[in-house]
Amino acid sequence: MRIRATVAAATVSGALALTAFAVPAAQAGTAAAPDLHKPTAAERFAAHDSTARKSTFAAADEPVVSNVTVNGGQDVVLGTTNLKTFTVSLTASHASGIQDAYIDLWHGSDLDHVDGYLPPNEDAATCTASSDTTSTCKLTITVDPQSDLYNALAGSWHVTAAALAGDGSIYENDYYAKRSVKRYSKLTTNASPEPVTKGRTITVTGALTRANWDTFKYAGYTNQPVKLQFKKKGSTTYSTVKTVTSSSTGGLKTTVTAASDGYWRYSFAGTSTTPAVTSTSDFVDVQ
Repeated sequence: MRIRATVAAATVSGALALTAFAVPAAQAGTAAAPDLHKPTAAERFAAHDSTARKSTFAAADEPVVSNVTVNGGQDVVLGTTNLKTFTVSLTASHASGIQDAYIDLWHGSDLDHVDGYLPPNEDAATCTASSDTTSTCKLTITVDPQSDLYNALAGSWHVTAAALAGDGSIYENDYYAKRSVKRYSKLTTNASPEPVTKGRTITVTGALTRANWDTFKYAGYTNQPVKLQFKKKGSTTYSTVKTVTSSSTGGLKTTVTAASDGYWRYSFAGTSTTPAVTSTSDFVDVQ
């Protein structure tokens, strides 16, 4: 098991250091995950900057944060083995300038019940000033599906956004936005026989599978609507012929009548926990 040794735990001493994110993935799917301590931005800023302090300023005196971006605006999608590193960024403004920023992703009903936590890799953000008052700050987050995730965490995550001004005032919003973390999906198509006589039956099989973060394997995604699509030879567009429901093992199977040469494929629209996916097409020669 890889222990999630977060920057927060590495840089903030005492009790906080003992609450590093360490969820045994093999156990996570069968037992309730413990609540995790997610540090405040003030704790994070204070860990590396002596001027940082919890803001007591009026809202008008806090930094103004905008344009918070996670993974280029795309869902964060993980398979079973490969780590994924993505960029998070925000733009912040304050009369005294911006010296740091902080962004994390966390999962849970509220801050007292955090069961998933993805902190940034860096102690401090890289901030590029566009003026004396405004900067764009970037960080990266790395996710390991074998230690940071389990199936129940697939779906919507909260995004924390925070900024530290030059005078030490802080803006922090643990509910700034939401971003989906999803289980990678795969889809296959096989149309046969090839070639086939016009008017005869073509059988189109396939399988819809997705990453299982509890077992680190791919398993069938059951009872899901998947579109069977066809593109006639010489055409540039696919049309939906019918919708097939995946079986208890994720299997797909249906029949169509052979009418003309063309390409067959399955296409899945995705769900809140699993991204959309379209299979590679399979050409059938109709004679």
